[in-house]
Amino acid sequence: MAALEEEFTLSSVVLSTGPDGLLGVEQSDKTDQFLVTDSSRTVVLYKVSDQKPLGSWSVKQGQVITSPAVCNFQTGEYIVVHDNKVLRIWNNEDVNLDKVFKATLSAEVYRILSIQGTEPVVLFKEGAVRSLEALLAEPQQKIETVISDEEVIKWTKFFMVFRHPLLIFITEKHGNYFAYVQMFNSRILSKYTLLLGQEEKSIVQSFTASADRKFISLMSLSSDGCVYESLIPVHPSDAEENQRVVRSVLLKTVVSGSARNGVALTVLDQDHVAVLGPSMSTSKECLSIWNIKFQTLQSSKELPQGTSGQLWYYWENLFLLHGKFLTVIPYKCEVSSLAGALGKLKHSQDPGTHAVPHFVNWETSQTCGFGLQNSEQSRRSKDSEKHIEVELRKFLAAKRTPDFHTQIGDIVTELLGRRKAEPSFYPRNCLMQLIQTHVLSYSLCPDLMEVAIEKTDVQLLQLCLHQFPDIPESITCTCLKIFLSIDDDSLHETDINMESVFDHSHTAQVEKREGQTEILQNGFTAEGNNHSNCEQELHEKPQDTAEESSCPVIPKRAALLNAVLHSAYSETFLLPHLKDIPAQHITLFLQYLYFLYLKCSENATMTLPGIHPPTLNQIMDWICLLLDANFTVVVMIPEAKRLLINLYKFVKSQICVYSELNKIEVSFRELQKLNQEKNNRGLYSIEVLELF
Repeated sequence: MAALEEEFTLSSVVLSTGPDGLLGVEQSDKTDQFLVTDSSRTVVLYKVSDQKPLGSWSVKQGQVITSPAVCNFQTGEYIVVHDNKVLRIWNNEDVNLDKVFKATLSAEVYRILSIQGTEPVVLFKEGAVRSLEALLAEPQQKIETVISDEEVIKWTKFFMVFRHPLLIFITEKHGNYFAYVQMFNSRILSKYTLLLGQEEKSIVQSFTASADRKFISLMSLSSDGCVYESLIPVHPSDAEENQRVVRSVLLKTVVSGSARNGVALTVLDQDHVAVLGPSMSTSKECLSIWNIKFQTLQSSKELPQGTSGQLWYYWENLFLLHGKFLTVIPYKCEVSSLAGALGKLKHSQDPGTHAVPHFVNWETSQTCGFGLQNSEQSRRSKDSEKHIEVELRKFLAAKRTPDFHTQIGDIVTELLGRRKAEPSFYPRNCLMQLIQTHVLSYSLCPDLMEVAIEKTDVQLLQLCLHQFPDIPESITCTCLKIFLSIDDDSLHETDINMESVFDHSHTAQVEKREGQTEILQNGFTAEGNNHSNCEQELHEKPQDTAEESSCPVIPKRAALLNAVLHSAYSETFLLPHLKDIPAQHITLFLQYLYFLYLKCSENATMTLPGIHPPTLNQIMDWICLLLDANFTVVVMIPEAKRLLINLYKFVKSQICVYSELNKIEVSFRELQKLNQEKNNRGLYSIEVLELF
């Protein structure tokens, strides 16, 4: 169920608006503050709760702001573009925009986009994208042309998709529409042609979008009064090819089909959109909220003074121009269920149940389904998951109370309890947020990892291995089995923390070692032709070095295996469970560990590069554990023969090194004694030491 609340005017000051209304309304770094950019020269900072401006800045007479001001959430500064190419940066203490930081760019800017969690980006009118930091480092850098001639950008939006920034912008050329998607973690720009389908004669008047881990849901409001949806993949199958996506009807006739301007569409949550435009019944200008899941009108408010056809929303507030004044209309969208969509949802709350935050109470959503089938129950579960996720973010952002640890434990218990009662319910994003509070442990919520194992959720298991200090050895081994058995294609589609993995592709040092006539191992080499047998073994060149220098697993599997290497364990309890792992998986793990050892041997510190790589001790301990538990099985596998021979030579070379170190230990002791007797000598002496 959704509802529009009583509106209020944000400011009684008449804003300068052109034929297209305001340039923009953008959030500041404070939740309750917003930047409003008019259509000419002025940027105003408003505080919504006080309904008054906190500051105002204007460019000089003759200059025109061409891109709405945004906030850099990383620095708290404000950024605006005037006259298409001139960028200004200032803060609350600055008074005159003419005296603040200025940078003149080499190409015209379409929009600066900024969201929390990443640095701002600049979208140029020719389709190129740059980070703000890169532009400030070289303002006059050459900006390439991305879109074709006569192609014009119509709309854009900046997302965070699972901690990765993503930009989408829509262009139009001769009545055809194209979508460009820029993924910043992979630097891939994909282009899609939007096929209009049966509504080819209609004109697209407004765009909005939302995104999850797999798809961007691009919605459009057309001149026929209908809302359409196109699903664009976040990870394209072929980034080089111009792909096509088809629009499908999402809502039929939400505004009057005769409307040619003054309409807007914005998505509020997974199941609700806000529509601004003339209503079908009265043809009067109105703001309405629609439930896209159940195709129902939830709330509507007439706007007799007219609007500019612009609509913004932040933190359950809708912003629009009503007449000549900027107006705020608060709204509420509750968990979407059939009863709620029909306005029949009964609100009941037990005053005695406050141990768990209210958003974990799902009794209503489970009981108001009116006998819907499993498919509909699954849809309700997904909606409930989204609602819980939003409420959980609010709870975690609030000030922590003394019983915060207890509350987190209770929330996890309730979520897992519902999971048992309703198998289709799996709030993985909520569980990941809760794990990252650093207050959970395995003993506090043992069912959590059991659920992740059941779902083969390797990302959640990796996070648990990083965060939980008390995971039983049996669970660690189960995770190891999953990490070794899951296929590469599944891993490619999974978001894995890669901090512990270094660049495996760099093999220059290995190739250089292969070209040397002598091999330096463990800092020990010998000169002369009279080598002992031990030295000959030590300097014997290993076979197939090039093959061994390449990692036997893909980087994402390596990251998962590294999580196991970092986990705590007791050798006594771990060994029995290691015997249950299939021999081919043990061989693969040993090959990976041997590869890590070779990489450690490439530098004098015997360490791996990276932020949090496995240590040499961890690598050696796991090699010993695997061989102790599975040697009699592995030795019978033909594929493991060469690996075992290399491990044998490695152990033998270590024995030789320690033997040589023992030989010179006596000499070092004598040197230490001589150093201690140094004070008994005069100011000048000549000494000859013979080491045998």
